[in-house]
Amino acid sequence: MKARFALFCLLLVPMFGKVRHRPATPPQDSAKSDLESVLSQMDQTATAFKSAQANFDWDNYQKVVDEIEKQKGHVYFRRNGSNVEAMFDITSPAAKQVLFKDGKLRLYNPKIDQITEYDAGKSKTDVQGFLSLGFGARGHDLLKSYEVKMDGWDVIDGVKTARLELVPKSEKVRNMFNKFILWIDPKQDVPLRQKVLQPAGDYWLSNYTNIKLKTSIPDDAFRIRSTPHTKTVTPQ
Repeated sequence: MKARFALFCLLLVPMFGKVRHRPATPPQDSAKSDLESVLSQMDQTATAFKSAQANFDWDNYQKVVDEIEKQKGHVYFRRNGSNVEAMFDITSPAAKQVLFKDGKLRLYNPKIDQITEYDAGKSKTDVQGFLSLGFGARGHDLLKSYEVKMDGWDVIDGVKTARLELVPKSEKVRNMFNKFILWIDPKQDVPLRQKVLQPAGDYWLSNYTNIKLKTSIPDDAFRIRSTPHTKTVTPQ
């Protein structure tokens, strides 16, 4: 349950831009060639990737009530060797912060002035893998955990993106998230859109805009803005 909740929170970002056209699915041979080209370009770009920041819109569709919950905010992401740090600063409709750092996931709700803290523990690698679905990920590393399909090209906000479908090889992961769709800008190795689908029909759909790479992100961006009276709880 703890690992599932951690992955859920880190996929809040997990992106909905304006698509100008959606080409037909390419022939199989062409798709394989395009996929290899995209993965190789991601590999090359990933070597220089250090950090990123962006604005995000997030749509959470819940099938059981047929409703979409919308949230907006800012994301900060950086790599330090094999470690990954990420902050999702949600600004609307209610302020919240979701921080992944030092192998721990912290959710801060200013309304009740409380931090809920989860230790990723053995799931740290899985969490970092989910966080890497787009931001500076090596393309061919995706093949280790997913069946990857090149599903065509879309132009999002003037950028040509590769539409990749990822099906987790792990049955445990498929039981939580059965498919990921990434709209990747291979030249920058960042996603402009992501869609995360669950077996029950729920999904997360998000859009990244105003993406900034290779900029210095202050350490304060990766700190919870708590108060002297903030309470921290650690669910068992």
